[in-house]
Amino acid sequence: MLTSDKIIGIFCFIDDLLKTSNHYEDGRRQVSDSEVITTAVVSSLYFGGHQDKARQFMKMTGMVPEMLDKSRFNRRLHSVAELIYSLFMQIGHYLKYISCEMSYVLDSFPVAVCDNIRILNARILKGKQWHGKQTSMRRYFYGVKVQLLITKDGIPVEFGFVPGSEHDAQALRKLPLELPAESEVFADSAYTNHEIEDQLMETDQIALKVHRKSNATRKDSASAAFIKEYMRKRVETTISEIKGLFLRKLHAVTFKGWLLKITLFIFAFTLNKIIP
Repeated sequence: MLTSDKIIGIFCFIDDLLKTSNHYEDGRRQVSDSEVITTAVVSSLYFGGHQDKARQFMKMTGMVPEMLDKSRFNRRLHSVAELIYSLFMQIGHYLKYISCEMSYVLDSFPVAVCDNIRILNARILKGKQWHGKQTSMRRYFYGVKVQLLITKDGIPVEFGFVPGSEHDAQALRKLPLELPAESEVFADSAYTNHEIEDQLMETDQIALKVHRKSNATRKDSASAAFIKEYMRKRVETTISEIKGLFLRKLHAVTFKGWLLKITLFIFAFTLNKIIP
């Protein structure tokens, strides 16, 4: 629900994170980076990623009375893209190490840049590596897979992007998986990779608990299979909630801008979960 208290809470949280990270910006600016990021978060939470609508809303309600025009706002937002990811990682670090969270769930979901029939006309992506298959839905897509790591309560702590054609087991090597020792990571059978499982346990004391197929060489007990299935439903719910914030199509001019929009949806979802 869109309330001024919620938006103010998000702004204060972002502003405090920037201050603790010693973020510097020119004091002559009429609109701070905190206000730019908050407006982008409001866009993702309440306007389906329509940043211009959020920009107009924040100015009309007086929350950002000196709001930038559309062009300047977009330039400022793109200039803080890495900063937004850094803020997300700070939140993830807090949840992982200060809150002593020990159980996580890993899964991926596809985000298509266009309909399959329009692949040849796609401008921001080119190449067969982006053409992937969503096995659970028995359909193909053209875009990226988002690798998402969440807590057992459904709060994202890590994410990354890989080409649509890349298998989840391969993508597993690209995630930081910076977790406390003795953590458990639950994942579905697509992440089966015994070498990585053994390596994580030996070097980081992280137990990768992959759901086993019926013909797997490493079998699950009935109780272990039940727990893995239960945890998998948690991440499916989280992914559904994140994708529920999306519009049918994410409009962007550049690939970097398109990834920024997806990042903002995940960041906004996380803030909405942790800020009452």
